[in-house]
Amino acid sequence: MTQVHIAEKIFTGDEWLSNHAIIVEDNIIKDIIPGESIPSAGKIINYTTCFLAPCFIDIQIYGAYGSLLSVEPEWETLKKMYDYCKSGGANFFQPTVATNSYEVFYKCIDAVKDYWNKGGKGVIGLHIEGPWINKAKRGAHIEKYIHSPTIKQAKALLEYGKGIISMITIAPEVCSTEVINLIQSYGVIISAGHSNATFEEANEGFDKGISAATHLYNAMSSLQHRAPGMVGAVMMHSNIMSSIVPDGYHVDFAAMSIAKKVMKERLFFITDAVTETTEGLYPHHLEGDKYVSNGILSGSALTLSKSVKNAVEKAGIELSEALRMAGLYPAQVMRLNDKLGKIAKGYRAEFVAMNDKLEVVEKSA
Repeated sequence: MTQVHIAEKIFTGDEWLSNHAIIVEDNIIKDIIPGESIPSAGKIINYTTCFLAPCFIDIQIYGAYGSLLSVEPEWETLKKMYDYCKSGGANFFQPTVATNSYEVFYKCIDAVKDYWNKGGKGVIGLHIEGPWINKAKRGAHIEKYIHSPTIKQAKALLEYGKGIISMITIAPEVCSTEVINLIQSYGVIISAGHSNATFEEANEGFDKGISAATHLYNAMSSLQHRAPGMVGAVMMHSNIMSSIVPDGYHVDFAAMSIAKKVMKERLFFITDAVTETTEGLYPHHLEGDKYVSNGILSGSALTLSKSVKNAVEKAGIELSEALRMAGLYPAQVMRLNDKLGKIAKGYRAEFVAMNDKLEVVEKSA
């Protein structure tokens, strides 16, 4: 059945439209037309007092509603995560598991496979963060599991997770060129993070095809005037996109504003969200608006809609750009920008509706 989505304003990802409607068939956008040309046939879905934008995409989240994926690697956990993400305007997400045993990684891979087999929505793949990282920048990650991978270890994990693992965060200085090439041969996106790389080591990794960085500023060698470190390399390298956690705890809003001025469209949001739990290697406890694990900052309590609101109100980022940082740019990182991240002909009909307070007020049909 044809659907006609109407809103006061529509942000396409490129521009704002007033008094327009989106024509949808089989969850694909067929046309965007002026309000006076709305067809009489079809189901009308009216988003009153709202604006529509492309749905958000969260590529780093660990759990929701009391269930952490690494502790409860089951389809039910992924469903909770989907519901949490949707409440913040993210119709798609990449569940993430931090440094752990290979057994836990395999169980998380199985959980994603089971979720898909049961028709679960929203999951674009699995993000494995660690254990091939630098102990010096481990943050809340468990030190005993951190190591440099052998080709055999990397191949075993990649083969088991073929078609399911979509991103791996590594420290480029602890992974050989052979391992980096192997990861890429499986079509997995490599993100640099939890790294103590020098400016030169980071750039060398980026030149080998590492295309992203994980939570800018956090758990990486900092920008100093005589040693630019990974932060400097991320900011300088024109091919690198980086996530950032816009909660004011992981990164000061002024530092985020500076990064945005330098990196422009290469900077995007993640929630890095965890959930209250006392189980497993990472017992997360909510302190105010952030989580700590074993006394260390371990994750946020963000949704992506809150990220957009924070960016606009606290970092001075223009609304249209904040919306792109939550939707279009994550789609580009994950190579999904041919079908997500814009409201345009041929794209999937996946929207977020927000009010003037930048709150999600209605979900797309």
